[in-house]
Amino acid sequence: MKTKKLDIAFFGSSLVSAYWNGAATYYRGIVRALHDRGHHVTFYEPDAYDRQQNRDMPDPDWATVVVYKATAEAASRCLEAAAKADIIVKASGVGVFDELLEREVLRFQNEKTLVLFWDVDAPATLDRVHNNSQDPFRQLIPQYDMVLTYGGGQPVIEAYEALGAKKCVPIYNALDTATHHPVVSEERFACDLAFLGNRLPDREARVEEFFLNPAAATPGKTFMLGGSGWGDKPMSPNVKYMGHVYTKDHNAFNCTPKAVLNISRESMARYGFSPATRVFEAAGAGACIITDYWEGIDFFFEPEKEILVAKSGTEVDAIMADLTAEKAMAVGKAAYRKVLSAHTYNHRAEQLEQLLYTKIRQQVKVLV
Repeated sequence: MKTKKLDIAFFGSSLVSAYWNGAATYYRGIVRALHDRGHHVTFYEPDAYDRQQNRDMPDPDWATVVVYKATAEAASRCLEAAAKADIIVKASGVGVFDELLEREVLRFQNEKTLVLFWDVDAPATLDRVHNNSQDPFRQLIPQYDMVLTYGGGQPVIEAYEALGAKKCVPIYNALDTATHHPVVSEERFACDLAFLGNRLPDREARVEEFFLNPAAATPGKTFMLGGSGWGDKPMSPNVKYMGHVYTKDHNAFNCTPKAVLNISRESMARYGFSPATRVFEAAGAGACIITDYWEGIDFFFEPEKEILVAKSGTEVDAIMADLTAEKAMAVGKAAYRKVLSAHTYNHRAEQLEQLLYTKIRQQVKVLV
């Protein structure tokens, strides 16, 4: 059984476009690593939110990408096409027809096909269903063979199990070494501190606290903001706004500044154990990372040696005031060594593979 290579059908937001789609690099890392281990993934994604017009990449050779029209009929045709897969995955936040997909994938669950829900924003999903007892997804949770999450640690596991999940396992994001790695610095990204993240409601106040306020308080330092949606946000003159930064530029964006900042969304920080994908991207480029505080940081990186931690904007100021080029380089190198040794997508794919094989073996025993 363990040698069986798996055919996986994956319904997600987008594999080929990171435009308004922060999960893209997570999907790419997981899917590419599964391919490298001999499995085949067909990724079904809707033509929505101008993502196809803002692709970061052509269709890869390590997955089959099916782009379908944003209609219920097209989504249903894709579901029928996926029916013969060994594993069917419905990810959260596809963006169109999520309720339909979450309900209908379960029609294809049988002794030969496992159906999984993969939550790439578990804090938001859990908050939603806790606040609405009539949320349709709430009744579906116990029916999935397994719930996988982008992060969240024990608090998320316990929350999903309390809602009836048969099994909930975090598959943390990680470094895709084929995409993110050290490169030569580029002058256009030169600054003291850079932050990359789209403007989202539960992130905005924290960006003000940890990035925009420190920038305004230190006019002698230079700051850079990348990501979609910040164009009309008031910011001090020493902040350069870059707009959407394409994946191909992430390495230079991370390598060039003295330090890069990670700011968690409020819900992610509250649950903890949810490092953003960009933490691993930046570590993979050898960047000196400053992060806001969240429970579980030391599960991934050693504070002060491999990552610098700030509990407030004032602490960001203090870190930047004392941060020499030599210290920044040392922290970046230490983070790079750690991420290669423990936090690549091959590590995550191996974990996922063992979970799936174990579940398949259990299924076979039940049938026998």
